[in-house]
Amino acid sequence: MIIDAHSHVHDSVEAHVGLLEEAGVDRAVLFATRPHPERAGDLASLRREMAILDEAIAGRAGTVEGYRGAWQELDAALAAWRERFIGFLSVPLDLEPKRIAAIVEREVVGRGLHGIGELTPPPGRAGVIEPVLQAAADHGRLPVVVHGFAPTTADDLMTLSTLASRYPTVPLVVSQLGGLYWIQAIELVRDTPNMYLELSMANIVFAVRLAIKEIPDRTLFGSDAPYGDPVLARAMVERVTSPGEVRDRVLGGTIAELVGLG
Repeated sequence: MIIDAHSHVHDSVEAHVGLLEEAGVDRAVLFATRPHPERAGDLASLRREMAILDEAIAGRAGTVEGYRGAWQELDAALAAWRERFIGFLSVPLDLEPKRIAAIVEREVVGRGLHGIGELTPPPGRAGVIEPVLQAAADHGRLPVVVHGFAPTTADDLMTLSTLASRYPTVPLVVSQLGGLYWIQAIELVRDTPNMYLELSMANIVFAVRLAIKEIPDRTLFGSDAPYGDPVLARAMVERVTSPGEVRDRVLGGTIAELVGLG
């Protein structure tokens, strides 16, 4: 089974499914989203969507009520394409730990979703995800996905590694190859047994090659669609691997195990 480990709800969902079919991808991990760059038809409308994205990745995603619309879009996509998508849910990070725990229990576990994410802590403050990791640990092996590209800092990656060591039963996925700090991300994930590295947004071929070589059992094919393309992301992985067990794990085997499909 080929699984894209990182994608966001598209408008339209049918267009997203078409991309997956073109890429030969069986299923995709699906995150809720407020920005929809795929809606933009010109630079002005793209700027509006990217301004929403900038707020999100800077850790200003807003209140629970601000998440509701994105959660509803995710619900609709999962209901319409249950055999195609694997639902994850992000949670607000500026709440009291008890409220975060309640949201994880009610909105993630209670609704049968497979994990938490994509979390977007403010740059320099990755430690705010700790209550989420505690809630994930309380429910077994719920995987948690954290944004890894800019504005994530090198210190944030170090903090994530420290937190992962504190919650060893929780699979902690750093997305987008750790962004500008991909060398450090590879080293930290390699040395932290419950950390995983998702490979989307890589623009350096040998970064993907080295990541898979160093951590073949904990690297995940992902596209970050609609920002990336499943066809191109899969081609990158296949370009730097040979047919066999390692490629199979990267292209779906490992994420299938993390979400209970393996």
